[in-house]
Amino acid sequence: MQNSRLSRLLAALALAISGATAAAEAPLATALVEQRELAREFQLDGLVEAVQQTTVSAQTSGQVEKVLFDVDDYVEKGQVIVELAAAEHRARVDRAAADLDDARARLQEARDEHQRARELFSKQLVSESAMDKAEAALKSARARAQAAEAGLAEARQQLDYTQVRAPYSGIVTERHVEVGSMAQPGQALMSGISLERLRVRVDVPQSLIVPVRASGEARVRLPDGTWVNAGEQMVFPFADQGSNSFRVRLELPEGAPELFPGMWVKTAFRVGSQERLVVPAKALVYRSEVTAVYVVDEQGKVGFRRIRAGSRLDDGLVEVLAGLEAGERVALEPVSAGVLLKRQREGRVDE
Repeated sequence: MQNSRLSRLLAALALAISGATAAAEAPLATALVEQRELAREFQLDGLVEAVQQTTVSAQTSGQVEKVLFDVDDYVEKGQVIVELAAAEHRARVDRAAADLDDARARLQEARDEHQRARELFSKQLVSESAMDKAEAALKSARARAQAAEAGLAEARQQLDYTQVRAPYSGIVTERHVEVGSMAQPGQALMSGISLERLRVRVDVPQSLIVPVRASGEARVRLPDGTWVNAGEQMVFPFADQGSNSFRVRLELPEGAPELFPGMWVKTAFRVGSQERLVVPAKALVYRSEVTAVYVVDEQGKVGFRRIRAGSRLDDGLVEVLAGLEAGERVALEPVSAGVLLKRQREGRVDE
């Protein structure tokens, strides 16, 4: 029984060794070290801010009866956020409606009187002055009716202002009034921001503002490490007197994930282009603080070489700043390349 187990174990071990040997002897997958024209960028820190950030103010006077939302609450566009006392405004609407009814009745009387005067004037039964008087009375009645209509519209508008509504969907950031306080036109009631449209504010050094303005291209790094292209770029036409830097705003695409106002992010401004060597990211080997690749020559020999890597690109490539030359080949399977290099050093691979 024990001999049988030992035989199976030895067979499995031999199979594993032969598999590793076969893998090491199989041709290595390699990639060419290429020279590409890459964007020349400068990275700067930027602050995410909301495009829409508003303080809602009272448009009529009245006592605050209800404050329906508090700080950090989410509010839908059009929802009532503050209610002011409306009794006095309703009374004004009722009075204005009554004034309008009276003005319309007087207008109808003036029309009827004007019609009778015209009929009599056509028969030369009344004087021209009487006709002029009737026309003047009609014009006056029309003006009073129009004024009454405007008064009713204004009263209704003031009544509607007692229901203070959110101008857009967003988050409440500050509450300026309490229930029972008196509100006057122009007084701040509540502040909020919208998360639907965001932008990044960046202070760009004076030395970079000319190429930044000329290029108009920038990227923003998301929290997950990916980059998105910024939309419209706005450069303020004046520098800060203290830092001599220029304020630049970068519009973010709608739906940019995991970004919120107040966050700091990395931005990259394109200021030209440059030739750089690139290799696939999976070819890199990291050992402690060393970054290296396995270089494969034309005879298939493997060498371990330290490099200085630059930025990681979006298409799975890594910029190489030093250690390689264009046209060389690097192994795409560092583990297999390491096994092959060890066997070469032990003299078990034909020269």
